[in-house]
Amino acid sequence: MARREKIEYKTADQIRKIRQAGLVVADIHTALRTRVKAGMTTAEADTIALEVLQAAGAKSNFFGYYGYPGPICTSVNEVIVHGIPGDRVLHPGDLVSFDCGAVVDGWHGDAAISMVIPGGDSEVSASRERLSALTEEAMWRGIAALATGSHIGDVGRAIDDFVVSLPDPQPGIVEDYVGHGIGSKMHMAPDVPNYRTRSRGEKLKAGMVLCIEPMLTAGDQANKTLADDWTVVTQDGSDACHWEHEVAIHAAGIWVLTAPDGGEAGLAPYGVTPVPLGD
Repeated sequence: MARREKIEYKTADQIRKIRQAGLVVADIHTALRTRVKAGMTTAEADTIALEVLQAAGAKSNFFGYYGYPGPICTSVNEVIVHGIPGDRVLHPGDLVSFDCGAVVDGWHGDAAISMVIPGGDSEVSASRERLSALTEEAMWRGIAALATGSHIGDVGRAIDDFVVSLPDPQPGIVEDYVGHGIGSKMHMAPDVPNYRTRSRGEKLKAGMVLCIEPMLTAGDQANKTLADDWTVVTQDGSDACHWEHEVAIHAAGIWVLTAPDGGEAGLAPYGVTPVPLGD
C-alpha cells in the first residue's frame, strides 16, 4: 500500500519567509497587469515576469519543473492551465490567465490572476470579464472557507455552492486540476478540490499553507492536453479562467501570502479579516 504524503506544517517564522516569496509573485502580477497589452506575444509577457524575478533575486519554481520550459504559465482563451509562453500574439478582448511562482530562500510562492486585454468585440469582452469576475469570486469564497470551515472539503463546498447558484450561463468547474499544499516544495499534500466531494478531507490546522485555485469554463469542463504535454484546453473550445492565491493558516487566523494587503479587500465581503504575522 502506498504511503500517504505527510502534510508539512509551518512555523510562524517559516510562514513569514513564504510571505516574501508570495510578495515577489504579487509584484509579477502587478507588472503584468500594468505592461501587458494587445500586440505582445505570450513570450514577451514571460520576459516581464523574468525581469521581476531577477530584480528580486528570486527564482522561478516553474522553469524546469518536470521539464516545463518557462518561468510562468500564460493561458489564453480556451487554454485552462499550463500554457507555454511563445509566439502566440495577444489580441484585444483575449482572456489571459497568468500563473506565476517564485522561490525565495527555499520557500515557494504561487498564485494566478486573469485579465481581459482591452478592446475587441464588446460582447465577447463582457462575457470574458464575467467569467474572470466569477472565477475570482469563487476563489475568495474558497479562501474564506479556510477561516470559517473545519476541513479541506469546506473549500470545495463553498466554491461549488457558489457556482451552482449562478444563473445561466452557468460556468463549469474544472475537476481534473485542484489546489494543493505548498511550502518547501511547490506541490505538496494535501490536495484541495474546487468542488464538493464525499470526503470532508483533512482537518484544517495551524501551520498549513494552501493554494486555492478554482478554474472555471464558459462551456463544458471536459478538457484535453495538447501534444506539448503541458497545455490544457477545453475540449469544446470554450473560454476558461484561473485565479489562485496562497494562504497560510496560523494560530490567530488566515493570511493571504500572495496578496499585498494580506487578503483584506478580497475577504471583507465574507466577514473575514486576515491576520498578518508580525515581525
